[in-house]
Amino acid sequence: MTATLPAVAPAPARSASAIRPLGSRSPGGDPTLHRLAPPQSAPGLRWGVLGAGWIADVFARSVLGHTRSGIQAVASRDGHRANLYARRFEVPTVRFGDGAYERLVADDAVDAVYIATPHSFHREHALLAIAAGKHVLVEKAFARNAAEAQEIVDAARAAGVFVMEAMWTRFLPHMIEARRLVSEGAIGEVVHVSADFGGSPEYDPASKSFDPALAGGALLDLGVYPIHLIHDFLGTPASVRAIGALAPTCVDLRETIVMNYPERGAMGIALSTFEVDTARLASITGTAGRIDFGREWYGPTSFTLHRDGRKSLEFRQDVPLGWQYQVAEVARCVADGRLESEIVPHAATLEVMRVMDEARAQLGVVYPGEESASA
Repeated sequence: MTATLPAVAPAPARSASAIRPLGSRSPGGDPTLHRLAPPQSAPGLRWGVLGAGWIADVFARSVLGHTRSGIQAVASRDGHRANLYARRFEVPTVRFGDGAYERLVADDAVDAVYIATPHSFHREHALLAIAAGKHVLVEKAFARNAAEAQEIVDAARAAGVFVMEAMWTRFLPHMIEARRLVSEGAIGEVVHVSADFGGSPEYDPASKSFDPALAGGALLDLGVYPIHLIHDFLGTPASVRAIGALAPTCVDLRETIVMNYPERGAMGIALSTFEVDTARLASITGTAGRIDFGREWYGPTSFTLHRDGRKSLEFRQDVPLGWQYQVAEVARCVADGRLESEIVPHAATLEVMRVMDEARAQLGVVYPGEESASA
C-alpha cells in the first residue's frame, strides 16, 4: 500500500554561477548562517534534565564543554542514576523517586528542560515542563505519533514558550554548508536523497529499543534521522511506501521507506535497522551534481561535492560532540523571544512524524494505547 500525503511545491531553481565559496556570507545576510558561529557566542541558559541515561550524558558534555549554558538540575526515577549524573557533571540539584520530574520543572532556577526519557514519555514530560512555563528541548523522535507531537506544539504556543525537537544533525556545520550549497544551485535541482542508519543492539524485550510500551523500534530510534534528512532537502512527500520486518515484540526491526515527490521528479530512500551495523552514509543527488557525506553523516563529518563527474570541493571541520549547536540555537531563540527554530521548525517535526506514522501503519506497528499508528 502506498499512502498519499500533501505534496510540496518544487523549490525555485538557482543559477550554479551564483555559488559562493564555503564559509562566505551573502550580502543580505542569510538568517540561518549565524548557526555557524561558535556555540559559546550564544547566551547561556540554566538547564534541567529529565532522565539520566547515556543520551543525557552526551547532552551534559556538550553543554558544559562547549556552551555558556549550565545544568542546574537533573531528575530520574532511579536515584542511583540521578546521583551518579549529578556527581559526574557537578549538578547542584538532584531529584529522584516519585514526583521527581514535577519538582524539577517547578524549580525557579531552571530556564529550560531537556527531555531525555523514552519516547513513550515525551508527551507527558514535555507537557509537564510547558505547564510550568519552561522552554523545552525534546529528544527525537519528538513523540510517539503526530497527534502527540501536535499536542506538545499547541501547548507550547499557547503557553508562549519555546519547544524544539532535538534533531541536532540539522545544526551541524557540514549540514548548514550543504544546505547553503544546494539552495544556491550547486547540484541543480535535487532529485534523490538517500541515507541509512543501522545498529545492532543486543535483543532484550524489556529494553527501550524493543519494548512497545516504551515506543521501541528502529524507526523512532534511528529512522528519524534519514527521514529528517530527506525532508530537509525535499520537503513533505506526496506519498510514502514502507517495507520491513518486525521483532518478536512487534516493534519494527528494520524498514526501507520510500518518500515520493512526483511533481518534482524526486525520491528519497531511508533505511533503518536494528539487525546490522550499516555503512551509515548519505548522499544528495541533483541534476548538476552530488553531495556525498562521510560515514556517520548524522554527526560531525565531512562532505564532498561532485560536479561534472569529478570532485569539485570538500568540506571538513573538526567538531567535538556536536550537540552544542542545537543548545546554542535554543538559547538564541529564547533570547530573541522566538517560540520555534527556523532550522527545525514545528512544521518539519510534525511532517516527519506523519511520515513515520504512515510507515508504522504500513508495517503494522501499533504502540499500547494507540488505536492505530496515526492515533
